[in-house]
Amino acid sequence: MAERAALEELVRLQGERVRALKQQKASAEQIEEEVAKLLKLKAQLGPDEGKQKFVLKTPKGTRDYSPRQMAVREKVFDVIVSCFKRHGAEVIDTPVFELKETLTGKYGEDSKLIYDLKDQGGELLSLRYDLTVPFARYLAMNKLTNIKRYHIAKVYRRDNPAMTRGRYREFYQCDFDIAGQFDPMIPDAECLKIMCEILSSLQIGDFLVKVNDRRILDGMFAICGVPDSKFRTICSSVDKLDKVSWEEVKNEMVGEKGLAPEVADRIGDYVQQHGGVSLVEQLLQDPELSQNKQALEGLGDLKLLFEYLTLFGIADKISFDLSLARGLDYYTGVIYEAVLLQTPVRAGEETLGVGSVAAGGRYDGLVGMFDPKGRKVPCVGLSIGVERIFSIVEQRLEALEEKVRTTETQVLASHWWPSSVSRSSRMGSSSSAQWPAGKRWTSEEKTLWKKSKGEQAGPFACAELSRLSGESGTGTM
Repeated sequence: MAERAALEELVRLQGERVRALKQQKASAEQIEEEVAKLLKLKAQLGPDEGKQKFVLKTPKGTRDYSPRQMAVREKVFDVIVSCFKRHGAEVIDTPVFELKETLTGKYGEDSKLIYDLKDQGGELLSLRYDLTVPFARYLAMNKLTNIKRYHIAKVYRRDNPAMTRGRYREFYQCDFDIAGQFDPMIPDAECLKIMCEILSSLQIGDFLVKVNDRRILDGMFAICGVPDSKFRTICSSVDKLDKVSWEEVKNEMVGEKGLAPEVADRIGDYVQQHGGVSLVEQLLQDPELSQNKQALEGLGDLKLLFEYLTLFGIADKISFDLSLARGLDYYTGVIYEAVLLQTPVRAGEETLGVGSVAAGGRYDGLVGMFDPKGRKVPCVGLSIGVERIFSIVEQRLEALEEKVRTTETQVLASHWWPSSVSRSSRMGSSSSAQWPAGKRWTSEEKTLWKKSKGEQAGPFACAELSRLSGESGTGTM
């Protein structure tokens, strides 16, 4: 047994070495050499004994929720749903899985994160990646051209999970969308208003909503010299600027995606700018960008959007950020993303960071992808990243050691009154210590009667009075 234990320890250590080399991106030859050593050690354990024991756990990137955690989630959902309803939204639901073809080609580089299901009955299926594409499919199938809807449900992504930051493979999304033809920028402004209302109501800390427009990005790429075929892939690189430095993004665009260094530098001059409506007006005067039709349309709409945001009283929460790209392919106009400005709690020794907590944008062409005649339905929406919000709220409650009520049980009690006490006496003022005539009351009975009429009256005093008077009482619990 001692020899086997020693061999199992060697297998474990060698396995850790192989994993470390892979994470360090060591040479293929070195990794193969160490893997061969690992297989040799496993072979010494024997064909049956080398099998790992079953470990009871949840799949990677998923979790269970305790009654306390569910109570927190319910409160967060209540805040979100009440806001959606206040803005006139109806609720719908769609299947948790869709035809694979429905989801294909809608998410750009993120398509690799879609969970495909094993073929069943000749249909190729995938778990839904978000709630937006199923909503567009729903509109096309039902020939709807005007609806304001919300949808709260789980979605699935083959992402690298970071549980402490609220990043999972199975998680909830809370979506609100407006479909239909309206005056320019009014639905977009309403979505931003809803986002600000919800984040303010949840009291998770100060936040900032970054806005941009895909037409401005496309116009910027065009004047900088990016080939049309590389627009979407370069857009995905720019979208990483909130996580990594410009130098890293530039190296990816040049080294991995084949963009000329001088083109990348021109992009860098633009995407590192951010501000308010003054930046919009500045770019409208840009000698190159103002000559691009797409960019000009996007800048004009953003200027109008800021006018509505000022009327709504939320302009101070909004920042025009040229680095915001939102990598999903279906966005066609205004895009936005909310981030927390400060970290409300600490998780262990490290500051808790959760990234964006809400995002959305305009996707006017998505419904047309499912319509046989290609008819477009203008749509704009937002999605609240509730798992990240849950992480913040839960850890804040733990830090403050606050108790969370997990049940809604109510206990109702009433007094037990002697039947000899008249209804009018029971309902009289508590200051009136009168007792009915026609019966000789003992001093003990009189004392109990006075107690039952006072503020400290309780069922026990009244029951005792009933016993002393020799009469049965009635009551409910």
